[in-house]
Amino acid sequence: MKTTKKIVLPENEMPTAWYNIVADMPTKPMPMLNPKTKQVLTKEDMEPIFAKALIDQEFSQERWIEIPDEVRDLYRIYRPTPLVRASGLEKALDTPAKIYFKNESVSPVGSHKLNSAIPQAYFNKIQGIKHLTTETGAGQWGSSLSIACKHFGLDLRVFMVKVSYEQKPYRKAVMNTYGAQVFASPSAETEIGRKMRQQFPGTNGSLGMAISEAVEEALKDEYTRYALGSVLNHVMLHQTIIGLEAEKQMEIAGDYPDVVIGCFGGGSNFGGISLPFLRHRLVDGKQVRVIAAEPASCPKLTRGKFAYDYGDTEGYTPLLPMYTLGHDFQPASIHAGGLRYHGAGTIISQLRKDGFVEAQAIQQEETFKAGILFAQAEGIIPAPESTHAISVAIREALKAREEGTEKVILFNLSGHGLIDMMSYEKYLQGGLHNFEIEQSTIDSSIESIQSLQP
Repeated sequence: MKTTKKIVLPENEMPTAWYNIVADMPTKPMPMLNPKTKQVLTKEDMEPIFAKALIDQEFSQERWIEIPDEVRDLYRIYRPTPLVRASGLEKALDTPAKIYFKNESVSPVGSHKLNSAIPQAYFNKIQGIKHLTTETGAGQWGSSLSIACKHFGLDLRVFMVKVSYEQKPYRKAVMNTYGAQVFASPSAETEIGRKMRQQFPGTNGSLGMAISEAVEEALKDEYTRYALGSVLNHVMLHQTIIGLEAEKQMEIAGDYPDVVIGCFGGGSNFGGISLPFLRHRLVDGKQVRVIAAEPASCPKLTRGKFAYDYGDTEGYTPLLPMYTLGHDFQPASIHAGGLRYHGAGTIISQLRKDGFVEAQAIQQEETFKAGILFAQAEGIIPAPESTHAISVAIREALKAREEGTEKVILFNLSGHGLIDMMSYEKYLQGGLHNFEIEQSTIDSSIESIQSLQP
């Protein structure tokens, strides 16, 4: 393992504002629609679900939104995070490319999700909210919101996708340790959970189902709100602190990325690393490429359709204009649980539609092979989600070797995999396989949302 070069940003240079790319998008995202009336969604429509300050951020078109001092104080526990020159990986690939990664795994919960959990808990707390509900796939978002809620004195109930609840028992233990209640979704706790269990006996669950359960609970009590870990604009906003720091660190390193890569579920860490750099393309004309790395078993950006769809299975959420596989789509039980989501956020979807975002779909076996190579070269065992970004970075580095070009590659290491070792063990024993999706399955799922179009 070759020594890496770490670029550390001084604490006093941590960003003081989040970046809202909507201000610079040539085509603004289409409006969300009220799920009952199909009319343009208003802020008032969202107030039973989200804190008012977060709704303001969701609808904002201001370029910069100030980070509250109390949020920045908590960020300082682990931010700024390091930018690392992956010289070990470069050597292993024998590539002329320079590879950098932003190491979000150094947060207390081991992933980028805390970047949005802290402000979401904060804005709910100052509004007088006492309880939060949420969903989680791999458990990284649930873990992050658990510790944020504990800090601000909020109760939290987490609906964790059943397959991840069973595959990742230590994630549940982490959430319990921080004081949250955790339920395998679909659960017996909610009406929608009981309905899904009856309608789909033995289902492994999905993020869409878990979101429905969490929103249902939030709607029952005036002092309860829902918190979302990806997809919506305010989540992308909070995560841009990743790319804003990386901008300054790349400047210190004396390089600028030709390509920026992030794994893709709903868009939180991909948007976080890529949107500040994409600003340079939209505003200054810099030719930076941004690539979303999604699982081949849940290929909404590469094989989905741009259409209005629910963000959840039951239809509690607004209708979102997004690339989707259909809200009834149930992905295969891959170990990258945080990426098993049927749709893409509206900002990323519009940028993808306009040609500013590229996407690649990666099979599970390739991702774990890449994760092990990265671990052996750099010493960090990556989360299964992050291995998708590593896979695309390796593809780009090998392409640079073939072309003989000194390409600069930047990817987001969204989290470590130390609580995912069961999946690595299964891979090493030959127990993980690729999942092929028939086009007819995707077509059927997408066909079911035609009636939702305005």
